Amino acid sequence: MSTPPLLALEALSLQFAGHATPVVREVTLSIARGEKVALVGESGSGKSVLARALLQLDAGLQCQGQIRLEGQPLLGVPGVNWRQIRGHRIAMIFQEPMSALNPLQRVGQQIAEVVQLHRGWPDAQAWQEAARLLAQTGIHDAAKLQRYPHQLSGGQRQRVMIAMALAGEPDLLIADEPTTALDVTVQAQILALLAQLQQQRGLAVLLISHDLHLVRRFAERVAVMQQGQLVEVAATETLFQAPRHVYTRQLLAARPQRVAPAVAAGAPVQLAVQGLSHAYPAPGRWFWQSRLQTQLQPLDFSLAQGETLAIVGESGSGKTTLALALLRLLAAGRSSGEVRCFAQVFSALRGAALARARRHMQLVFQDPFASLSPRQTVLELVEEGLLVHAPALSAAERRERVCAVLAEVGLPADILGRYPHAFSGGQRQRLALARALIVEPQILLLDEPTSALDASMQQQVLSLLATLQARRGLSYILITHDLAVVQALAHQVLVLKDGVVVERGPVAQVFAQPQQAYTQQLLQASEGYAPEALN
Repeated sequence: MSTPPLLALEALSLQFAGHATPVVREVTLSIARGEKVALVGESGSGKSVLARALLQLDAGLQCQGQIRLEGQPLLGVPGVNWRQIRGHRIAMIFQEPMSALNPLQRVGQQIAEVVQLHRGWPDAQAWQEAARLLAQTGIHDAAKLQRYPHQLSGGQRQRVMIAMALAGEPDLLIADEPTTALDVTVQAQILALLAQLQQQRGLAVLLISHDLHLVRRFAERVAVMQQGQLVEVAATETLFQAPRHVYTRQLLAARPQRVAPAVAAGAPVQLAVQGLSHAYPAPGRWFWQSRLQTQLQPLDFSLAQGETLAIVGESGSGKTTLALALLRLLAAGRSSGEVRCFAQVFSALRGAALARARRHMQLVFQDPFASLSPRQTVLELVEEGLLVHAPALSAAERRERVCAVLAEVGLPADILGRYPHAFSGGQRQRLALARALIVEPQILLLDEPTSALDASMQQQVLSLLATLQARRGLSYILITHDLAVVQALAHQVLVLKDGVVVERGPVAQVFAQPQQAYTQQLLQASEGYAPEALN
């Protein structure tokens, strides 16, 4: 009698209650113990819904077919028994760590809690294990265990999620975009870590990713999903060298193309920054011992109308701190320097004057699911800026403007009554963009705007951003670790390392002839980057 696979999906179909069309249709797939399988496809193809169904995380999801774990059916298992399955037999690294982590608990406590739940270890031993697991993911500073999720960078939060998933010593690890928020150098570290753990523990891994370069380096087999169906399953090298399905060939051929519109000669300066820096409080053992620790060293730059300035660097280098300091959204610590926006000293404004000025400079957050309230409909989310900056508009006028901006970002008007959870990652990113554009800003700060998107969807969003930039005369500050995205959209680039600017200049110049070893390292690690595309 042959040994059953660790996980087997048999003609699995998934459908949300109240919806006539299944989101996943008759998927049959197996994963052996110790095997590394990747699931790829465009945003909205059903990858994440399928992954969540394996752990029965969506209460309104109706399942037909069968899910078996080592031959034992999981559908119909009583809810109390799932506590031993989730985290111990099957663990998951979620795509959006800020949504998955408890904002009220220190990250060390959250990791230690999984250790205690599934291994029964006492507090002190569980905290030691939490520190060890976090160090395995690349965070060696044990003080980070005492931080709350909002005090960590996006990449650091993702590594906390990985440590939590490993804490229960699972048989199957579902990694849903585990490197989305990480720069290219740390991506390689995480992949190496997962591969090492897989070999040491006989761990099976289901990797869900839009990054085909990452998939090729990691997976042994690849399953391709399109519109809820599996269209191709093959050994990794077979699929990459000789894809059979036309959709697979389209995915492999997709990569960001340069779409940046030219900056008009003599374009006026929209934003001028001089000596901007920020220091966070670094508390000592006692509250009176608190001191400031500099996260962002003084830097200068300017931004012309219609220009895109890219801020690149590894996770934790200060990219997001820079964006929040520009907008004066950092409650903790102290910022210094001058930010001049449209001839106004933005950094000196207070009260109502500051609120009015913020209309001109809007932020599109890295994680759209976390930045969009789950309790508000699309209409309520997008019109919110108008309630603040255009209170004289009637409800009908606000609705008309919302429909217009939704159309501009490629979304239909019939979604006004839906909630954020009903949309794919790419659609949520468009919603976040519409929410920022509704107040007609001149400057957009884009924090990793395509990090959670597949290559074809990336190109759609980048083309949309370029079109909006040309049509509206927008200026962008693009914060990203993806050098292919910089290559596609940016005119100037500023390289940050540990809060210090190490290199800057036109994108073509810096990419063709990087002067600093750190910039060279970033370029070498980025497989999506192609210097010839800038010529």
